[in-house]
Amino acid sequence: MKKPILFIVISLFFVHAQAQTNIPADSGTFFLHKFAQKIGKETYVVHKYKDAIQYSIDFKFVDRGSPVSLTAELKVNPVNDPLELTIKGSTSRFSKVDDKITIHGGEASIRVNDSSYTQKVLPSSFTVAGYSPGTVQQVLLQYWKKQHEPETINTLPFGSVQIKKEGTDELGFNGSSLTLDRFTISGLVWGNELLWADNKGNLICLITNDAEGDKLEMMRAQYEELLPQLISKAATYGMQLFAKATGQAGTADETIVVTGGNLYDVVTGTSIPDAVILISKGIIVRTGKAGSVTIPAGAKVIDAKGKTILPGLWDMHSHFEQAEWGPAYLAAGVTTVRDCGNEFEYINAIKDAIDNEKGIGPNILKAGIIDGKGPMALGIIQADTKEEAIKAVDRYKENGFVQIKIYSSVKPEIVKVICDEAHRLGLTVTGHIPNGMTLQQGVDSGMNMVNHIQYVYSIMKRNADRSADFDDPKSIAGIDFIKQHHVAIDPTVGVYELFFRNLKDDITQLEPAFYNLPLPLQSLFKNMGEEPEQAIKAKPLMASMKQAVKKLYDAGVPIVAGTDMGFPGYSLDRELELYVEAGLTPAQAIKTATIVPATVMKMDKQTGSVEAGKQADLIIIDGDPVKNIRDIRNVSVVIKGGRVYDPVKLHQMVGFAK
Repeated sequence: MKKPILFIVISLFFVHAQAQTNIPADSGTFFLHKFAQKIGKETYVVHKYKDAIQYSIDFKFVDRGSPVSLTAELKVNPVNDPLELTIKGSTSRFSKVDDKITIHGGEASIRVNDSSYTQKVLPSSFTVAGYSPGTVQQVLLQYWKKQHEPETINTLPFGSVQIKKEGTDELGFNGSSLTLDRFTISGLVWGNELLWADNKGNLICLITNDAEGDKLEMMRAQYEELLPQLISKAATYGMQLFAKATGQAGTADETIVVTGGNLYDVVTGTSIPDAVILISKGIIVRTGKAGSVTIPAGAKVIDAKGKTILPGLWDMHSHFEQAEWGPAYLAAGVTTVRDCGNEFEYINAIKDAIDNEKGIGPNILKAGIIDGKGPMALGIIQADTKEEAIKAVDRYKENGFVQIKIYSSVKPEIVKVICDEAHRLGLTVTGHIPNGMTLQQGVDSGMNMVNHIQYVYSIMKRNADRSADFDDPKSIAGIDFIKQHHVAIDPTVGVYELFFRNLKDDITQLEPAFYNLPLPLQSLFKNMGEEPEQAIKAKPLMASMKQAVKKLYDAGVPIVAGTDMGFPGYSLDRELELYVEAGLTPAQAIKTATIVPATVMKMDKQTGSVEAGKQADLIIIDGDPVKNIRDIRNVSVVIKGGRVYDPVKLHQMVGFAK
């Protein structure tokens, strides 16, 4: 029987519609974490069409009370060639993204914020705008596989990435064995992201860094319980990548002699010209003038003629978020850091790798973070009761931590519990002044040290323009309180300078080596700061923060240099420059990054100066930073524990121009 025309037309319509709509939709969810704490999630829905696959993505988290969200749509053809990416929203508390890339006929139409342009699409190109969302990286990995694993993939709107399969991991999951492929992706963020996927290329876990430099983990929801294992593995594998190059980056010699340099004694403030330093098995055996120290036969001799020799520098406010920090710190002459709060499994694995020469990096002093519960909480080690507080402190002590760091949501009554237990176990306590407390209350509860100059500024008498009146009795009493209670202050002035800087100003005024940074770091920092109107309003506040450092120093308060991250390694140089701008002499500023932190941490008998019997942690500098603090940037040789490093090679290992 002949079918009616209307029936045929309707049938053809449904066939056509079926080819253009879902066949069917798929979806997935990743939990997002910072400091191992689940802070949000990313969901994606996949619509499969005849000629395209579309991923609709919603990415949201809340970081210490600040919402961060973005939406994205990615379209690829059936073999994963990119067609279009639209992404808009926030990538961290301090950064935004608004990009659209459309590819047609071998040409890409690109819009980045308000800028639009077109460019030819190179072979092996993919659309990706950064670390987030994770779904885009999943499809990027699948694209790389279908392209027969090219060495480099060009990324749009700019840049390129390198993907490598590093191995497989067998994990216990749901009572059986789970095999995951492990990859590194470099080029989207500074250094290497670590990614685990199943045999179909579906993302299971991505350990990366967000747009403010903090480590962030994305975990496919059904595999959430595997996160602690993978965090620990990420630290170990990240360090192993650089350990492979240890032979080129650092050499271990039983006997080393440094000759001809000007040795500056940070304890006495005197110098030995044409000095000789004898090092054996990682320990300084003797120092003296040329001719007074015998050079053993077969020793490795380092000529430091015309240069300055200083102790290795300390950064007292580190967050060792990724393995790349190790070489970057050493390249800048930083041989010791205090890690002021990190993921428990991660920092333990990082320190173990360095201490056992399976990775490259400075000596690490671990300060274990404890926060209270609530919407502003950071991390998963939280304490709202006496029992929880004692348990957290005890766990840190048992795992080799030397200090406790209190964070902002700890209840005032719990601060004293933490301090009492820490002191009972021989630990000191540093940190933020928690919400609802004053600096005086924190110190009266037992805090030995305070992070960030803002907490000193907060107890000063303030003027209408937000500057501090240091001559007011309230301000004088505040500084006297800090002095009388022997509180050490870690100012981190440089991080405030970065936050308050005028976005229209040349960033090389803060960091002259800015364009030596890897491109992802340049992108990260270039948009950090304030618009001109707000930057001008912040100037009196910033000036007071610097002035507070000078007031504290003159009062005899121990100042220890710390950065709270910033430009990796280089930010310690900037911190010292800011202290000199505040009125300290270069020699005084150098002490804040050498013997003073060693003394504060009760390690001055072992380290902190170049003296016989101490660890062989020292740096050789082109120039004289005791006269000109900017010369502190010119590190030519680093010796850590008797191992000699070339800063240029270290920087090259982690993507710096030099």
